[in-house]
Amino acid sequence: MKNEFDFMGIRRIAGSISVVLVLVSIVSLAVNSLEFGLDFTSGTSVRLNYSEAIVLNEVNGALSSNGYIDAVVVSFGSDRDIRIILPVDETVAVADQAAQAAEVGETIAALLRNETASEVTLLGSDYVSAKVGGELAEQGGLGMLVALGIIMVYISVRFQFKFAMGAVVALAHDVIVTLGIFSVFTIEFNLNTLAALLAIIGYSLNDTIVVSDRIRENFRRMRKGSPLDMINRSLNQTLSRTLITSFTTLLVLFSILFIGGESTQGFAVALIIGVVIGTYSSIYIASNVLLYMNVTREDLMIPVKEGSELDDIP
Repeated sequence: MKNEFDFMGIRRIAGSISVVLVLVSIVSLAVNSLEFGLDFTSGTSVRLNYSEAIVLNEVNGALSSNGYIDAVVVSFGSDRDIRIILPVDETVAVADQAAQAAEVGETIAALLRNETASEVTLLGSDYVSAKVGGELAEQGGLGMLVALGIIMVYISVRFQFKFAMGAVVALAHDVIVTLGIFSVFTIEFNLNTLAALLAIIGYSLNDTIVVSDRIRENFRRMRKGSPLDMINRSLNQTLSRTLITSFTTLLVLFSILFIGGESTQGFAVALIIGVVIGTYSSIYIASNVLLYMNVTREDLMIPVKEGSELDDIP
C-alpha cells in the first residue's frame, strides 16, 4: 500500500530547518534574553478579595483609567481573589519599598472600592524583589529539566531507549524554539507563560507517544519494508488524529487569545506556538532521531521468556 504522504522524504530539509530555528533561538536568548514580566522582576504585589465573582477586564480597565497602565491582574485561589502586580517606583530607596508597598495596597483597594458595588478587602501588599523573580525562573527551569528526565525514564521503560531519546530531543526542541520566538519578538514572559511551557511538554509528549505506539506496532506486525517505510506508514495512520487534536486545541486557544483578555494572552500565545511546533516535532524530530539511531525490528520485538518453549510441550 502506497503512503499518501512521504513525510520522511523531506526529513533532511525538516531537520535543517529545525537546526536553524534552534540556533537562532539560542543566539537570541543569549544576546537578548527574555522580556521578563513583573512576575520575574521587582514589583509590588497587592492581594484583594471581592465579595462577588470578579471580571478581570473590568479591574484592568479601572486601573488603566486611573493611571496604573502597567499593572498586571491575575486570579488566584478562587474567582473572587485577585493579585495585582505593579512595577517598582525607581525613585524610592530599596529600604523604603516595603513601606511604599503597604501604601500602594491601601490606595489600590480604595480605588477599586469606588469602581464596584462589591465589597473589596485588602488581603495584603508586599514588595517582591528581583531575587524572588530569579528564584522563580530558576525553579521553573529546574522543574522542566526534572520533567524531561522523568519522561526519558518512562518512555525507556514503556518503549525503548531510542524512542526516549527521540521524545526528549523533540520536547527540548519545542521548548527552545518557543522561548526563542518569545525572545526574538520581545513578547513578555511571565508566570502564565511558564505554565504554558509545562503544558506544551505534556501536549507534545502525548502526541509523540501516540506516534511511537503506532511505530512500535507496525515494526512488530509488518514483515516487509525498511524502517523508513514503516515510520512513514505510522505517520500517515496517525495523521488524522494528530490534525483533529491540534485543530480543536487551536480553536480553544484562539478563543482564549481574543476573548480572554490581557491576563491570558501570554498563556494563549505560548500554547499556540507550542501546539504548532509540537505537532511538527512529533512528525519530524522524534521520527528523525529514530532513523538516525538506526532503530530496527529487533529493538522492538517482544522478548521470549526462557523456557517458554518447553511450557508448550504436552
